[in-house]
Amino acid sequence: MRLQPVALGVALGAVWGASLFLTTWVSFYSGYGRLFLEVLARSIYPGYTISPAGSFLGLAYGFLDGFVSASLIAWIYNKVANGGQRHGTETKDRET
Repeated sequence: MRLQPVALGVALGAVWGASLFLTTWVSFYSGYGRLFLEVLARSIYPGYTISPAGSFLGLAYGFLDGFVSASLIAWIYNKVANGGQRHGTETKDRET
């Protein structure tokens, strides 16, 4: 089985971006998840804040982060699962 790196990247990028967007709004109004988001703001996503404007930056950062990470994971999986062979050159099991 081969994974499609771009498709997986778009899917997980959308999930992570939406998660950051929604979590930012929840935290902005209720304080829930504030520590988690502050760690992200300080260490991973420069310029990101727990604010309405920050939610949109978090959406962009989350999509980019999820897309790159998932695409890389799918690419590595395809290389390892296929034994380093290019797509279409897999050997078929012969019936004996």
